[in-house]
Amino acid sequence: MTPHNINEFVRALYQTDEFIPLHAPTFSGNEKEYVLQTIDSTFVSSVGKFVDEFEQKIESLTGTAKAVATVNGTAALHAALYMAGVRAGDLVITQALTFVATCNALHHMGAEPVFVDVSPVSLGLCPKALETYLEDHAILTEQGTIHRSTKQRIQAVVPMHTFGHPVELDELVAVCKKWQIALVEDAAESLGSYYKGKHTGVFGEYGAVSFNGNKIMTTGGGGVVLCQTADAGARTKHVTTTAKVPHPYEFFHDEAGFNYRMPNLNAALGCAQLEMLTTFIEQKRALAQQYRDFFDCSEFKFVVEPAYAQSNYWLNAVICEDKAARELLLQETNSQGVMTRPIWQLMHRLPMFSNALRGDLTYSEYVEARLVNLPSTPIAKLGV
Repeated sequence: MTPHNINEFVRALYQTDEFIPLHAPTFSGNEKEYVLQTIDSTFVSSVGKFVDEFEQKIESLTGTAKAVATVNGTAALHAALYMAGVRAGDLVITQALTFVATCNALHHMGAEPVFVDVSPVSLGLCPKALETYLEDHAILTEQGTIHRSTKQRIQAVVPMHTFGHPVELDELVAVCKKWQIALVEDAAESLGSYYKGKHTGVFGEYGAVSFNGNKIMTTGGGGVVLCQTADAGARTKHVTTTAKVPHPYEFFHDEAGFNYRMPNLNAALGCAQLEMLTTFIEQKRALAQQYRDFFDCSEFKFVVEPAYAQSNYWLNAVICEDKAARELLLQETNSQGVMTRPIWQLMHRLPMFSNALRGDLTYSEYVEARLVNLPSTPIAKLGV
């Protein structure tokens, strides 16, 4: 199979000779109606009915106790880490194979990442690699888990559900419980993905979801913190809305908070998109099946959902034979107007995280050199 064959197949799927993006938003429901309602009401900022409605719909979808809408996914992750007790000087274990926002959230709160390998099962944080790193480098004390050489507290573990494929959550939960470390899920890419029938983002103490324009559904820019108790949700809402104490007219803030509120305008768009989410997922899973059948018995390995999961297949991907094959596929597809992308560079290769602590990253490096993402915009004719 050649890149030319892949180009022809993708163009046949999308039935166009025009440029094919990696993932474009789809607006086919009540988006315009709800956004115009917001404009007509004049409540376009952080107060309005659509913010409450959006949070309630996310709670219903995910089964979380409280969803707190934020201005973007990075803000949601920052708030989730803050609520999980991460503070300046702490260490947080995560994967090197992730989008930079995961580590940016840590950096801006003064914490430092520790990188461990990803799993061949999920492309997300590997529970075996996590356990090995902790056994080799950490000690459990009355003050929590401490890194042996740096003496810093390891306060949280942040797995990321890569491309919407859920990580091995039971095993990760068990490791975190054993070491008394908070689990915070970076579920930015996995809205509508399920682990053993339960939605991602609700297994740890907190989860963070993104609604950026390239996600499975969008609010333009936005995110949400998934909180596992009503009390945690109330406190998260307070902290992310400038910690203002309710009063008819006085401005009193009882702690330093964040101005992370999602505007009503964005929430209106999100409410309409949520009405289409089931359709989007059905279409994306149908698209993934087309890719899977096409690449079957070829030298390209299509990335499939783990056996324990139902994935939203946010981005479809193939693993090439080697880096040269990856480069050829990227060059040939992009030169012909079919947008493909490599996976992110490993975080420790970036200058701001080059000195971060890390374990063995053999499989992360293998994937980094070989993986290519394919066009993944839902196609109506493939679904309902």
